[in-house]
Amino acid sequence: MPDKPTTIANPWAHLRQLTPARIALGRAGASLPTDAQLDFQFAHAQARDAVHLTLDIDALAKQLQAKGFSTLHLHSAAADRGLYLQRPDLGRKLDEASAERLTEHAEQHAAGYDLIIVIADGLSALAVQRHALPLLQRIEEQMHQDGWSLGPICLVQQGRVALGDEVGQRLQARMVVMLLGERPGLSSPDSLGLYFTYAPKVGRTDADRNCISNIRLEGLSYNLAAHRLLHLMREACRRQLSGVTLKDEAEMLSLDDGSPNVGNFLLG
Repeated sequence: MPDKPTTIANPWAHLRQLTPARIALGRAGASLPTDAQLDFQFAHAQARDAVHLTLDIDALAKQLQAKGFSTLHLHSAAADRGLYLQRPDLGRKLDEASAERLTEHAEQHAAGYDLIIVIADGLSALAVQRHALPLLQRIEEQMHQDGWSLGPICLVQQGRVALGDEVGQRLQARMVVMLLGERPGLSSPDSLGLYFTYAPKVGRTDADRNCISNIRLEGLSYNLAAHRLLHLMREACRRQLSGVTLKDEAEMLSLDDGSPNVGNFLLG
């Protein structure tokens, strides 16, 4: 008589084709099947590695310069990764040397810029390494169509979201965009986040920013993320604000216009 299978399949297993979420994994007795348990442990290890991975700032700067971007190297007040993870407040402000570097640059460019883009490691340097450059190229392409001026790309080690406001204020920028690695999930260790602020200055809160998240190959595409950002920039300049009072309607507008690469699989 053949042995009974040790793993009992879940009748909803076909739904896993629609989502990377861990659903309908089946069971072995009262526990998860061995394959599912090992996959979970592997994903957890990837997430932990992403948090502690060091961003190669020099390599990223060379890639940016090869594409025609100018760069500035900066550092937050968090001296190392350990301090950065334990003291979030230090990751939200520049160290003295970086602040002086920006002051000197601003004196030489008194007119300021329409947009400053800050790239920081955040909680996933892996996300920055994989996605920052291709996203930046899409943003620059669409910016030129509107005639906005772009300042040097500021590369920050051990930086958090709010640090972008200080950078934008010191460089007299009309708007600032912060690109950084988001907190890794168990299915997305390389998710890039984008935070947009109009009239940046120290003291801005999360309510003053607009966030576009999950930018990666398996999530929000580079083209759509850039499209949504440019829509926010245009509306922010028209209304002179950003944050919770500025709604992101770019995706809805694109659906009405029939633009490619924009949609919802539920409407297909």
